Amino acid sequence: MDCRALALTALVACSVLTSPLASAAPAPAPIPPTAASEPAPARTVISVRTLTGLHWGTAGEHQVRSALSLAKLYLTDYALRHGDGSATDLVFGERMIRHSDDAAADAVEAKYPQAIAIVAAEYGLAETRPGASWGSSTTSTADVADFLDAKQRTDATSPILAWMATAAPRAADGTEQNWGTAALPGVQGTKWGWSDAAPPEVASASFGPGFSVAAHTAGSPEDQTADVLGALSTVLTEGGGPVGAPAPARPGGRSPAPVGTWSG
Repeated sequence: MDCRALALTALVACSVLTSPLASAAPAPAPIPPTAASEPAPARTVISVRTLTGLHWGTAGEHQVRSALSLAKLYLTDYALRHGDGSATDLVFGERMIRHSDDAAADAVEAKYPQAIAIVAAEYGLAETRPGASWGSSTTSTADVADFLDAKQRTDATSPILAWMATAAPRAADGTEQNWGTAALPGVQGTKWGWSDAAPPEVASASFGPGFSVAAHTAGSPEDQTADVLGALSTVLTEGGGPVGAPAPARPGGRSPAPVGTWSG
């Protein structure tokens, strides 16, 4: 097992060992800071959640950024749980998650224009907002990681997770889907997002046994992979145990990053 595998394994194992035995769910416990912490470059923000409550995130994990095609997670969730139960919704959901199909997202948003706003309210996603279209909606890595954490806790049989686990090697537009958080050891499923316009901007979100992770990068897929692997191998392990900066509290005010129109 390489150092990255040990990093994520240690994070999840520590969350189990340090959670108090009680009938009520413990409050999330941030990983303690360390002088040796090396956060990801500022271009990348990352959030990690575990099913036992341990949280870790870079300083910008609550920054409002373009949702890119991670917005399709929210659209699909609404259609599956609140839609009319049609076979069409199921087909479009699979196309959105496995193939990141923009046409499917357009169709679902046209049918359920309130989807992103309602899902954000239901899951308490404070940085998630609908835009003029799904392609201009916003979210944060903290929100995405929290969403996937909630799905694993309360809806583990959701087709969303199954479709993430069987994502196509290439998206509907031909983009390779094989980078970012998907490169972490233990990952079982991933959703990716990317911009169609310069400068490059990418996002990815993954889940594995006991954890969820999301990342957003003002850069290329290769930049994100390097930043995610670097941060989660150097920040989360030191002397055999997880270390890092505590996830910051949700700020009272946020300054959204510039948002354009996105695909992927």
